[in-house]
Amino acid sequence: MTIAAKTRSVTAHVPVELAERIDEIATRLERSKNWIVKQALSDWLAQEDERNRLTLEALADVDAGRVIDHQSVQAWAESLGTDSPLPVPR
Repeated sequence: MTIAAKTRSVTAHVPVELAERIDEIATRLERSKNWIVKQALSDWLAQEDERNRLTLEALADVDAGRVIDHQSVQAWAESLGTDSPLPVPR
């Protein structure tokens, strides 16, 4: 016995060019447009969750004083591509 996941329709107006690309990819992958949109939305939400996690982690580092001063980073960046690049600041 398979239990179906609850679903809900979400409507979004998208530019025609984007809708046409969804059509093309659905055809190429032999998947439904619904599958393509669900996959894209799921991937985007996961990316946003990770971005939020990294932002909170970075803010916690700042609050704890775990930072590298701008001058050190700038000196390191300017040394890249030279004969003697500086080590990555820590």
